[in-house]
Amino acid sequence: MFTSSSLLEVAPCPLPLLRARSIAHPERDVARGTLIRVRRSVYAPAERWRDLAPWDRYLARVHAVRLTHPDTVFSHESAAALLGGPVIGDPQVVHVLVGTADTSRFGGGVRTHRSGTDRDILVADGFAITSLADTAIDLARYRHSSLGLAMGDFALRSDAALSQEELLGRNAERLSGRGRGSARWALSRATPVAETVLESISRAVIEWLGFPEPDLQVVFRSASGVEDRADFHWPALGVIGEADGDVKYDGRYGNPVDIFRRQGHRDQRLLESVAATAHWGWVDVAAVAPLRATLRSVGLRPIAPENTAELVAVRRLLFRENATGRREHG
Repeated sequence: MFTSSSLLEVAPCPLPLLRARSIAHPERDVARGTLIRVRRSVYAPAERWRDLAPWDRYLARVHAVRLTHPDTVFSHESAAALLGGPVIGDPQVVHVLVGTADTSRFGGGVRTHRSGTDRDILVADGFAITSLADTAIDLARYRHSSLGLAMGDFALRSDAALSQEELLGRNAERLSGRGRGSARWALSRATPVAETVLESISRAVIEWLGFPEPDLQVVFRSASGVEDRADFHWPALGVIGEADGDVKYDGRYGNPVDIFRRQGHRDQRLLESVAATAHWGWVDVAAVAPLRATLRSVGLRPIAPENTAELVAVRRLLFRENATGRREHG
């Protein structure tokens, strides 16, 4: 079902895209290194392309497909990118829906998926995109569980009218049974409380490591009246955890020394209320072992066996896509 949405903000292309017909000698410019070919007949300034983060390169690939095929319906990671949701690295393959009479195929960097009428399609700014709920269900069904959880969390915090129960119900009602069971893990854990993709994937890895489930986004008030909110809290042990995206310390948000100093003051305030604080970033989660060691160092102990298969899979996902962070919208 197609629905026009004036409220939906489509993530803009992160750099200008040029059609071949607007360039005198595109292949010569590519050979000279001034242009890069994004896809057939679509080019971009090479220097600006090289400066893009991997996920922004992927967003540009999606916009390039829309430029040459304006009637395309985007789904899976491509819908997530346009909705401002989680994208790990540069998946490169653009995903689109076709009708049941068509054939699913891959070519030219585009993967087509046969679809019936059981997805809602949003139309905004000239784009047709699967809805937040359907994008979350697609990723939970057909991609790694951690990415499904991240998209489920993003969908719930982006739309207050959407609920975990609706995600689970829509998954159950899909005509196709493929992936229905595996999607329940991510959708049943989705919450609007998680604020970042790193928090979402951290929650998944913490569970697969066998550690107890934490409370999320807990507020503490210091003796001086300052309020600080912790990403994770294990009240039984008096431990908090902070998923600090490495991007915080790369200089774009100010002097890293000042940021670390403020972090230290914040930790001192929190230690008025808890026994220990733990910090980790993308690399720690991707490698798994550093996160395990960090949690153990503050007194946490597993209460369940490790899920080795999921841990190996999430490590492959994050390192394969060179994921060290993720842009957030909204």
